[in-house]
Amino acid sequence: MRFGVATFITDDGIRPDVLGGALEERGFDSLFIAEHSHIPVDRESPWPEGGELPRRYYRTLDPFVALTAVATVTTRLVLGTGIALLPQRDVIHTAKQVASLDVVSDGRFAFGVGVGWNREEMRNHGTDPATRGALIDDQLAALKQIWTAEQAEYHGEHVDFDPIYLWPKPVQKPHPPIYVGGESPAALRRLAAFGDAWLPRRNTPPAEITRVREWLAGQGRDAVPFTVFGADPDEELLAGFADAGVDEVTLTLETLSEDDTLRSLDGLAAVAAAHR
Repeated sequence: MRFGVATFITDDGIRPDVLGGALEERGFDSLFIAEHSHIPVDRESPWPEGGELPRRYYRTLDPFVALTAVATVTTRLVLGTGIALLPQRDVIHTAKQVASLDVVSDGRFAFGVGVGWNREEMRNHGTDPATRGALIDDQLAALKQIWTAEQAEYHGEHVDFDPIYLWPKPVQKPHPPIYVGGESPAALRRLAAFGDAWLPRRNTPPAEITRVREWLAGQGRDAVPFTVFGADPDEELLAGFADAGVDEVTLTLETLSEDDTLRSLDGLAAVAAAHR
């Protein structure tokens, strides 16, 4: 089982380039970072974890800028979004950002996507929360066209454009792997239809992971890798993930100062070494 880190990179925590170098030095396999374009002042959508929304949600760096900084100081670390809020994004700009980061990183980008939870944030982007699932499905289909076709076009219910040229094309072929986040029936159908990997959250029981793997096999998708997002370094939980056949676990890294982050990474690296 491989180990990475899941975190929020902010303007008041460790710099992304320093973090990337520290992760490679300690033998981690990947870095997945969260995205929020903004947090509306008047917000009714509850935080899924419960309670007050933590400070880190208000201060996230743009994930593509942050991961580009990491790419320049690393050589093997997989760089992932966990997750990019695709229904809030322009699909053509996103296609170029993904391909550009894949080029800059020499083919190390993992595109984690999901629909998100903050309905007020979505609405500020012109996205109707009620149709965000259908929108992301259209977006994923359109992205694959853009990345793989010299002249790409797409005509769907929510995404519609005539033939376009868009370069660069990604280094990874046919495109960077799409990690589908979420555990709902709709997310799992999306995984089977569009995904190259599953990105379940840390509270997903190992028994559910086993069930989903069996379900995917019935859909003809028995080789889909599973990466758990943001797990706690709990010995019993990690053993359960290993028994369920999880390919990779990203451990939660709190957003801290540089010195505190490096100390935390030393502890997480010891946990990872014990379970590889």
